Amino acid sequence: MGVSTEELAQIGAILMHGGAPDLAELRKKFPHLSFTKCDASDVIETPHSSYAACDLHLLNGKDHCVQVTSEPAEATGIILAYRRIA
Repeated sequence: MGVSTEELAQIGAILMHGGAPDLAELRKKFPHLSFTKCDASDVIETPHSSYAACDLHLLNGKDHCVQVTSEPAEATGIILAYRRIA
């Protein structure tokens, strides 16, 4: 199914408010997507988009191997990679 441009905009609006969003709320609002959070140093791929506190990566889990993708149409989930702010 992928993630639509509208859904990415809605998720982006939530992330623009800073801080860590409630993953349970994101999962409830977007039940067809999986949400994972980690430290930004755990993900080497270029993010799909960046916000004050985190980078957003698209995750493709359709095949046996889960991988980061740049294609929203292939996305089955979202990785929120948080940066340490000094």
